Amino acid sequence: MEHNAQQAQKDKIMKHSTQQSKYSTGRRSFLRRGLAVAGAGAIGAGLLTNGLPAFAREGSALLTQGDVAILRFLAAIEIIESDLWQQYNELGGIQDSEVPGGSGSAGYTAALKVLDGDMDQYIHDNTEDEFSHFTFLDAYLVSQGANPVNLDKFRTLPSSQATGAQQIGRLTNLMQLTVDTSYWTRYRSRTKNPDFGDTFPQAIPGLFAGQFPAIPRNDADLAPPNHIQAIANTAGFHFGFIEQGGTSLYPSLAQRVSNPEVLRILLSIGPTETMHFQTWQDKAGNAPALTDPTNGLVFPDLNASGGEDTKTNLIMPEPTVFLSRKFPVCSIIRPTETQGAAMGALKALTDDGLFIGQSPEFFAVLHDLAEAADAARHGG
Repeated sequence: MEHNAQQAQKDKIMKHSTQQSKYSTGRRSFLRRGLAVAGAGAIGAGLLTNGLPAFAREGSALLTQGDVAILRFLAAIEIIESDLWQQYNELGGIQDSEVPGGSGSAGYTAALKVLDGDMDQYIHDNTEDEFSHFTFLDAYLVSQGANPVNLDKFRTLPSSQATGAQQIGRLTNLMQLTVDTSYWTRYRSRTKNPDFGDTFPQAIPGLFAGQFPAIPRNDADLAPPNHIQAIANTAGFHFGFIEQGGTSLYPSLAQRVSNPEVLRILLSIGPTETMHFQTWQDKAGNAPALTDPTNGLVFPDLNASGGEDTKTNLIMPEPTVFLSRKFPVCSIIRPTETQGAAMGALKALTDDGLFIGQSPEFFAVLHDLAEAADAARHGG
């Protein structure tokens, strides 16, 4: 019964991902009551005290309902990102007081370092960035008299049992991922743009055809060598998938913002997601070609074809069609179509497998946040 309800929520997300949402009076009332939505983890706990942070400014310009909806949806997405990045950092990143950590997994960290010797530092810094994004967004919402976002009640998914991981409840699942690697070929295409309805082949078809771990599920996953390396390779391509989503989401939703300060926030946070994506796209290209002996997952040699669609050193966006095919090609972030952007982002994360095991209520909360963000209008 619960599985059917959860699937129904997923189907509802998919149904709305490509169409304009409508904002009802009931929805406004629902949002005013404040979904369960502020802080995730210890870092955010100290920022919100007695409802208002110490740095809340008096006389701030009132935000439109649409601006609040956009900020709340982005805060929820950043909380989700914080949760998944914390899991990566606990096992494969730098362990220090700057982010909530575990104790590290030497075997997993070593496999990640095959992609780049500084992977543990990059994972740590990406984790810290995502925590800073959601804690800022929540604090800003409170400073404007709006409800922050709190998803703590949904931290019910299990942790990895591998040595180094904390045994705490999680929002996201990193042990059964279906990773969409079409972002790889999308950014190398000179003739297509998803804003025109174009589709793109998978760089790693196997990752999109099953469910695979991106962190060791337990210490048994640390062997044989090609198995733990396949897990690290999966993580490398998943990093790129997650951050390319934010790369597009912020400029897409910025087009619906009314308040200049909210626009400044989106235009300031969004480019950091792009910096993350550029880093991870480069590192994923170093993933060694191999076949996982435990499940048959194949990581091909991306340079073997000799073509540009999968070439590993093409990490700058190739110029492509933009706005109209009558214009010259232009190097751009893609997609940036604003209609249905929030619901599309939610569908992508759901299809990724990040929420396997979550409750129907979790899907309902995220659906409503996404629908409200998509309903925002510039000047509305």
